[in-house]
Amino acid sequence: MEQNKAIATFAGGCFWCTEAVFLEVKGVEKVVSGYIGGKTANPTYKDISSGTTGHAEAIQITYNPSEIAYEDLLEIFFGTHDPTTLNRQGADVGTQYRSEIFYHSIAQKESAEKYIQLLEKEKLYDRVIVTKVSSATQFYLAEDYHQNYYNLNSSQGYCRMVIAPKLEKLRKYYKTKLK
Repeated sequence: MEQNKAIATFAGGCFWCTEAVFLEVKGVEKVVSGYIGGKTANPTYKDISSGTTGHAEAIQITYNPSEIAYEDLLEIFFGTHDPTTLNRQGADVGTQYRSEIFYHSIAQKESAEKYIQLLEKEKLYDRVIVTKVSSATQFYLAEDYHQNYYNLNSSQGYCRMVIAPKLEKLRKYYKTKLK
């Protein structure tokens, strides 16, 4: 990685949602949607949708750690999806929609584990957090039509019903962290 750039990889259900959220965050330079954590090489969206590849829909964030801390990214990640539902987010069901953090360093691993412990200690959720913390493996870029999906398709039904409320929550609770 270049100096003043780092990578964070999160799976929080549909990658369209998480991508839209993090594109608005200060210090985030790039967000791409893709697949990670499975056994299938070069998977396609059709492959992922079968639920048999082991991959999760995920985003890879390139960010400037001098502008935003990894812990701030974790806070936004946990604040904009439900980390208590196993293999689902809302109506999206399957292992590809799991909540998982893929760390790129021991420091990221420790930060993620400490953050989850803090959330559990503070009892911020009524149910147990099921978010996994795993070492980052090969990240496969999703097809072009998945990139920047919300911004290119904001009038589409799924975008209005599922993504827009997440963005409203982001804008309400994380104003100081937005571009």
